[in-house]
Amino acid sequence: MKTMSAVRYRGPGEAFVLSAVAIPEPGPGQVRIRVAACGMCHTELHLRDGLLDLGRRDFTIGHEVAGVIDAVGEDVDATRIGERVVVYYYEGCMHCAYCAAGDEHLCPQVAAQPGFISDGGYAEYMVVRARNCVTVPDHVSLTDIAPMGCAGTTAVHAGKLADITPGDWVVVHGAGGVGLAVLQYARHLGGRVIAIGLGAERLALAMSLGAEATIDAAAIADPAAEVMRVTGEGADVVFELVGKESTMRTSVAMLRRRGRLVLIGYSTDEFRVHPIGIIVREAHVIGSVGATLTDLHEIVDLVAKGVVRPLIDRTLPLTAFAEGFSAMEAQSILGRIVLVP
Repeated sequence: MKTMSAVRYRGPGEAFVLSAVAIPEPGPGQVRIRVAACGMCHTELHLRDGLLDLGRRDFTIGHEVAGVIDAVGEDVDATRIGERVVVYYYEGCMHCAYCAAGDEHLCPQVAAQPGFISDGGYAEYMVVRARNCVTVPDHVSLTDIAPMGCAGTTAVHAGKLADITPGDWVVVHGAGGVGLAVLQYARHLGGRVIAIGLGAERLALAMSLGAEATIDAAAIADPAAEVMRVTGEGADVVFELVGKESTMRTSVAMLRRRGRLVLIGYSTDEFRVHPIGIIVREAHVIGSVGATLTDLHEIVDLVAKGVVRPLIDRTLPLTAFAEGFSAMEAQSILGRIVLVP
């Protein structure tokens, strides 16, 4: 039996482990990918800590995957071997109303979800449905495109739910990897972006990506008041990516009438707000999770055209995954860390 290295999830509260496992073989309708790059996402920390528990155990983590197809299963065109691809990490049942509408990410009975309930990309190889592999143009680096499989698609999906129109004031509350992708997509839609984050270096990066104003949450006592000062009445859209009770409360406070709050980030904190603040302004509160396969096609196109720029802080070998997690927890990175097996 040929084996490979893979980072395995054992269960909530347990450390991830680098193990030797069998190299998988593709089944009907599947392809095998030789992983070239896999982005590191905070969701893996939520899995480890038990905040996110989907009930499955003993699988390979990692859902921001790009690589090269090196084997195909039955009913898959063999000409796809050698194709450079990025992975869509939801495999819906394909029978429910959500799947029929293209919303596999909302399927109540997903067949697989690489990196969440089935084997993902913190490995040398992985298998996935052939339809979940989106071709990557030759001029786009697989290292660059890998984190766009989550960070970029999340930005596209949340941006669509927010219904941004040209001239809207858009606040991105949390200037991490996903937040910087949201910023760029909001600018693409014509939004006037204010970025809220921690540290001069991160906020300078936000300005270079098109933010009209930035707010250092560590230096400004009342970010909502600062948003009101800049915008006049408040934000049309606020993307909340931090997930703390204080930041969620502040995000509500900076909305204008009929403003849209899009919740993306989460922690152990609860979202608590008195309803009158929502009611009298007819504000909208929207949850955004994952993305559709169409969203992945769109972000690949935007990256290929240079509209969205992937932000890679560093690359690490698979064996250094623990170093990557430590850097993420220390909030000492700009953009994404990418593992390169």
